[in-house]
This record gives sequence, structure tokens and C-alpha cells, in this order.
Amino acid sequence: MVTSITIIGGKGKNGAAEAVERLELKMGDVVSIVGPTGSGKTTLINDLELFADGSTPTGRRVLINGALPEAEYRYDPSRNPIALITQHTTFLSDLPVKEFLSTHARIRSTDGIEGEQIVAETLDFANQLTGEAIALDSRMTELSGGQTRALLIADATIICNTPIVLLDEVENAGIHRTRALELLRQYRKIFIFVTHDPRIALLSDYRIVMEKGTMTKVLHTDEQEQRLSHQVSRLDDILSALREKMRLGENLGGLELEGLA
Repeated sequence: MVTSITIIGGKGKNGAAEAVERLELKMGDVVSIVGPTGSGKTTLINDLELFADGSTPTGRRVLINGALPEAEYRYDPSRNPIALITQHTTFLSDLPVKEFLSTHARIRSTDGIEGEQIVAETLDFANQLTGEAIALDSRMTELSGGQTRALLIADATIICNTPIVLLDEVENAGIHRTRALELLRQYRKIFIFVTHDPRIALLSDYRIVMEKGTMTKVLHTDEQEQRLSHQVSRLDDILSALREKMRLGENLGGLELEGLA
């Protein structure tokens, strides 16, 4: 059973050692990776997904439960404790959603009535993250970007039951971010977001700050930032409602921005 993942710092683009020498993430942690474009955020989660052992350009090492990862993690997908979901994910399968989820549940040794319940739970989870509900008879290739990401997050969390989930800029896929975090916290896993979104960052337990390819510091969300997160969420909700009215082809009268005062 995975209880923690440890990142042992390497070096940045200029060869300088990372300021964060060692960082342990434990089950239940919700973490954000933040920094300017090109600062090495995606490289960090790639190191995590690859179980870096000093052989990647960064020289980082990744430990599971304080020890070197088992070889099976790399070579047996059914035992891999890490799932990576990116904003560019697409489905090659043209299966209906129900058949895709049911097949995946059977592969994960879940069958019969239990399998049907897990499929239903997974779909319900996904539909709480996306604006347009996903139908079981929809084909995987017909799903929108937001529906795709929502279904993959739900699948990794419930059917795969993956202990570590990496999410690379999924806020750009149109999922309901606050609801996603609320739901994810119900499952005791490690969730790591690569994000530019202040809402996700402030709702995380702490954030890893990247610069020039290195982890420069770790900032824990304090009480002041928790209070600020409510204001940021309120502002973001107003903007989200504005976008939704535009998507639906409605006229805007200015009342949508009243809450900004």
C-alpha cells in the first residue's frame, strides 16, 4: 500500500542544485505546482510519472514509501500507483462510455453487481465536474474536452483507485474546479495539480513554487490565504456564470458583474 511519495531534489537548467532538497507528500495531500510558463512544472510531474532515479535531465529521484519504487510499477500498468491526466488527453477508443467503464472495471477485478455500482459512481462523479452531462451510450470519441477530463479524473479516482493522481492544467478543460477539489478530498489520495489558477492553488494544502527548472520553495496555505480563497472563488464564480451565459447565447446586461463591488 502506498502511503507517501518523496521527491529528492536535483538540479535546474543552469546546473544549480534545487533549493528544495527533499519533499515528502502523504496520503490525503492536495498539492499545486505553480510558476511561470517554462519554469519546469510539467517536467516535475513527468519525473514523478517516470519514477525518476537520477537518470532524467533534472537528476531528481522519486521514492515510494521512502524506498526505491518496485520495478513492476514501471512495467505493469495494473500496479502503477500514478495516473497522469493532461488537458491534451484524447480517446482512441470508439466504445460507448458504459462499455469502456465496464471493461476497465473488469480489468481491475471488479465484476457483477459491484462493477455496475462502480460504473454508476464513476459516471456520477464525472457529471458533477462537467457542465454537459455524459450519457452512458455516448461514444468516447464524441466527448468534449471537459467531459473527457472529467471522466478520466473519475476513472482514475474510483475504478483505478490510483493512490497518486497528477493533473496537468485541467482547469483549461472547463471542469468545475471547486467541486472537483471537494469530491477529490473525499478520497484519501495524493492529488497534484499543475496550475496557473489561483483558485486551485489557494484550495490546495500547499504549493510547490518552480523557477528556472527548479523547486525554489514550498508554501503552505495559511489562514489568511484560506480567507482569501473565498473571495477568489466568489470572483471566479461570477466570471464562470458570465461565460456560461455567453455560451448559451444570452444577452449580457451588466447585472452579472454586480457582485464585484
